[in-house]
Amino acid sequence: MKIVRFKTNINCDGCIKSVVPFLNEVDTIDFWKVDTKKANKILEVNLDNDDIKIVIETVKKAGFTIDII
Repeated sequence: MKIVRFKTNINCDGCIKSVVPFLNEVDTIDFWKVDTKKANKILEVNLDNDDIKIVIETVKKAGFTIDII
């Protein structure tokens, strides 16, 4: 398992609800959470493999910005 952190613009409960169906359908993601209290809105993802590209593509598909930290 690999833990990866990203800076995003997922900044509220409504945004989290919007991204849930996208991230939850990715099989290689075991767990994810967003810390909306921090300025960088950190998305933390536990992956089964090293394919961080799928996370980036999925978050962008949901309509949010994402950058690896």
